[in-house]
Amino acid sequence: MVNQFQKVHGTTKRARYKSSFLKENFLDENLLKTELESLAGVTSVRINKKANSIVFNFEDSSVCAKIENKLSSLTPEVLLTKSKETACVSCVSSENPSFRRTAIASSALIAERFMPNDFLKFSVTAGASHPILLDGVKELFKEGLTSRVLESAAVGISIYRKDYLAANSTSAMLELGEYIEETTVHKSDDLLKELSKPNVEEAWVEREIEGKTTEILIKSKDIKIGDIVVVGVGNTIPVDGHIIDGNASVNQVSMTGEAEPIMKIRGDRVISGTIIEDGRLRIWAEYVGADTATQRIKHYIESSLNEKSSVQLKATKLADKLVPVTLGLAGTSYILTRDFERTASILQADYSCALKLATPVAFKATISKAGHNGIMIKGAKSIEALASADTFVFDKTGTLTQGELEVISVESFDDEWTSDDLLNLTASAEEHYFHPVAEAVVKAAKEKGFIHMHHEEVEFIVAHGVKTEVDNKLVIIGSRHFLEDDEKIDFSKHKKKIEKCLESGKTLLYISFDGKLLGTIALSDNLRENSKESIKRLRELGVKNIVMLTGDTKEKAEQIAKELDIDEIRAELLPTQKAKIVKELMDEGKKVAFVGDGINDAPALISAHVGISMSRGADIAKATADVSLLKDDIFAVVEAKELANKTMKLINNNFNATVGINSAILAGATFGLFSPVVTAMLHNGTTIGLLLNSIKGVKV
Repeated sequence: MVNQFQKVHGTTKRARYKSSFLKENFLDENLLKTELESLAGVTSVRINKKANSIVFNFEDSSVCAKIENKLSSLTPEVLLTKSKETACVSCVSSENPSFRRTAIASSALIAERFMPNDFLKFSVTAGASHPILLDGVKELFKEGLTSRVLESAAVGISIYRKDYLAANSTSAMLELGEYIEETTVHKSDDLLKELSKPNVEEAWVEREIEGKTTEILIKSKDIKIGDIVVVGVGNTIPVDGHIIDGNASVNQVSMTGEAEPIMKIRGDRVISGTIIEDGRLRIWAEYVGADTATQRIKHYIESSLNEKSSVQLKATKLADKLVPVTLGLAGTSYILTRDFERTASILQADYSCALKLATPVAFKATISKAGHNGIMIKGAKSIEALASADTFVFDKTGTLTQGELEVISVESFDDEWTSDDLLNLTASAEEHYFHPVAEAVVKAAKEKGFIHMHHEEVEFIVAHGVKTEVDNKLVIIGSRHFLEDDEKIDFSKHKKKIEKCLESGKTLLYISFDGKLLGTIALSDNLRENSKESIKRLRELGVKNIVMLTGDTKEKAEQIAKELDIDEIRAELLPTQKAKIVKELMDEGKKVAFVGDGINDAPALISAHVGISMSRGADIAKATADVSLLKDDIFAVVEAKELANKTMKLINNNFNATVGINSAILAGATFGLFSPVVTAMLHNGTTIGLLLNSIKGVKV
């Protein structure tokens, strides 16, 4: 994708550009900001994604040439490569969280008890504690009063008082807590690291060489949209696309969490990163390079792992506010009692550790666990919004229904044409067209022994249908509007039959031959088997209102609503009306989750408090959603809601426990009930316990 940009305003030290790059919803603006700020001479960059604008501040106007050169060279691949390099650096630093400092502090705690004199005890304790002391001093000058400063002060005072047991106990507990946090973050980022691995470097594609179709091996980065990619047993699929020939057993566990391989046949969609276990496929490449599912999801997760929710920000803000309180109590206690031991005890009883660590760890653990189960959650804010959602709005097709049309009847209006003839004619024209209606017709024809009818070149008219010629006579296949209004085909003789079919809830495909309406093919999109169970479970999870949106007739919509126990329906809708309805519900004070899968669902997915896209949905729907499902199962919506509810309950319980337990510890230390050693054990033990609770508390 080429970045189109335009300079709209500029001074000697400032310029504003419009950039088409910012229309790509899946791109992380922070990553783009970092890349642009790396330019020599640029002092700051501000990005307004809604306005598609970038504001640069620089040293002098000569920098504009560098800026424009950089903007012209930007592509998704460039940013994703930078993202990959950054991820790899972080992977190296946290690849194996080091237990070294914890081991040293623990060894000092034991060794100090056997030292014969104070000098040796001081040397061992100071040597083991110096990383904490140095970190505290650095943070004091860089960040001001923080929990790390208090911890450092507590250790320093204990060493000054020659209470080496307290100093070493505190150091050992702090280092153990730090190690557990690093280990947790390392584990929660496993999915990102897995997706950051190099992609398939080479792939076999078909090329025309000297009039013959030949398979050649090329670099994956050179694959273009429309190429035919050939993938065999044991190979990883390098593109997103449709199968045009062959069948295979595909292992999708890395992308969807499905343990069992899935059989894929002609017309099915396959995604990059999945592996063929048995069979061979010819795939029409629809998305390549940075546009493939693997790369978009990788970037999706990278952005989500660093996002903070309002609960997390609240915990951090409260923790920062309580640091001066703890320090003030310690100072007041020393002034009144001149007791350094009591002062050291108070400094140990800090709220910050548990408040700041447990919440993000819980969010990260949930995001990672959900990801491995085929549910991609875009950050802590999405979890929070999903947990509070009390109204779920479903776009019917592809969510509550299977999204796969099935031919249920074929009716010919001409005695010379049997229903099988009509089906064969339609399938012959539609067989190279990747559309749900076309695929359903071809599938039905094959089941009845498809006999191909020779036809001329097929013309595809988007959102209408197809045209071709058979025996020099025009064949038109498509919607009623296309045939009756655009092509002026007479429907009057068969209106009663057509209306009867429509009243029964069938979707009709119309076929004309030589200027006459030849017949209809009735199709149906069946409800998913677990749609009713999913809606029932959502109610049990606190959802008060279920709404269904559909373009179907009101009668058909009411039948489905009754069967699924849906509270409210909006029928006969235009695609553009979905977002408006979502906003209306939000204006009524409802917390809205929208579930959809189509291109026209993107505005509603963005408008809702939380948008959920189905696995087989359009790429734009996945890019704009807060939660993207990688498995084709409506119950995954329930799993996502349940995960969000459990996570927020866990965080609230941790929050209350932190405030309650640490307040009790602080009160005990203030009144001299706890020694520094006891306070350190209680405080740090609480922090470690809450961390462990955050790690294991939410189960998929």
